[in-house]
Amino acid sequence: MFLGNSRYAGVELQEVPLPDGRGTLAVKLRRLRSPDGEATVVKGNDRLDIMSERRYDDATKFWHIADANTELQSCRLVVTPNRVIQVPGQ
Repeated sequence: MFLGNSRYAGVELQEVPLPDGRGTLAVKLRRLRSPDGEATVVKGNDRLDIMSERRYDDATKFWHIADANTELQSCRLVVTPNRVIQVPGQ
């Protein structure tokens, strides 16, 4: 259902009831471990995919950076230049 490099690859699915009585499949909540990260300064026009490409040579691994930080909306991690965020190793 998900690509192999997706943050949801291998995560268990569960049936969830909808208000109309039907059911649908949803991804079970995943527990995030506290990754070791390298403090990294957000520069000018940085985006998570750009930072991910720089760090991992793979822009689709942006979610590793998002998971290593506490913002609920990952886009907020890079809106403030000179902000220090955690970028985990591979």
